[in-house]
Amino acid sequence: MLRSLYSGVSGLQGFQTKLDVIGNNIANVNTVGFKKSRVVFQDILSQNIAGATAPADDGLGGINPKQIGLGSKAASIETIFTTGSPQTTNVPTDLSIEGDGFFMVQNAAGAIYYTRAGNFTLDAAGNLVTSQGMKVLDSGGAPINLPPDEVVSYSIGQDGSINTVDDTGAVTEGYAQLGVMTFTNPAGLNKIGGSLYEYTVNAGAANDDPLTPVTPTDANVKIISGQLEMSNVDLSEELTEMIVAQRGLQANSRIITTSDSVLEELVNLKR
Repeated sequence: MLRSLYSGVSGLQGFQTKLDVIGNNIANVNTVGFKKSRVVFQDILSQNIAGATAPADDGLGGINPKQIGLGSKAASIETIFTTGSPQTTNVPTDLSIEGDGFFMVQNAAGAIYYTRAGNFTLDAAGNLVTSQGMKVLDSGGAPINLPPDEVVSYSIGQDGSINTVDDTGAVTEGYAQLGVMTFTNPAGLNKIGGSLYEYTVNAGAANDDPLTPVTPTDANVKIISGQLEMSNVDLSEELTEMIVAQRGLQANSRIITTSDSVLEELVNLKR
């Protein structure tokens, strides 16, 4: 069977994966805190027709190996954690992180996740929560709560400290402190949907403890209140990559068509 036929099939599969990733990036061009992905290709094993030889004493030089490649495959799908463009909202519970860090949130079962999407709100009980109702954690790992019967107004500083004012006008500085988490390799986090990530062993959490938040100051990041970090997807770049992937699919389809024509000619030789 022709090797080119299977090389073409491997190319089709690879570029289909690339189109899937590009489609997801474009679909999330306006998703708060979304981080785009990219596909990296590598070649498959090559078939050796002849090995290399060393220079000989009879005056002949060395000969390079003869190899035929067997196609390509997707080596990895990487998440790119470049900073997205900021969008000012003037909503005090809308938060963005300036630097490499993640907010830590907790679901009803106590599982902890990480997110760059800072579109938080206060529920009826005064809990700072995500759009899914997950509670945002402070620097001690506890949910942040601003009781309505105790807190009249509040402000969030760049160091993550939450200052409150009660009904008597008394100011409490440092009523709570936002917690964050940084990772040596954020691309090692696992996407689970809802703009959330979960820890994996290849992420490398700060202080080697993914469950204990650190302060924004310790993480060398700043918290910006009244601002959201938007998606880091560049639409012009994605559309260009989509054209490249489309042409790659067409070219590999042509390889399959041509290989099929050659096989047809071989089959018809006996006629």
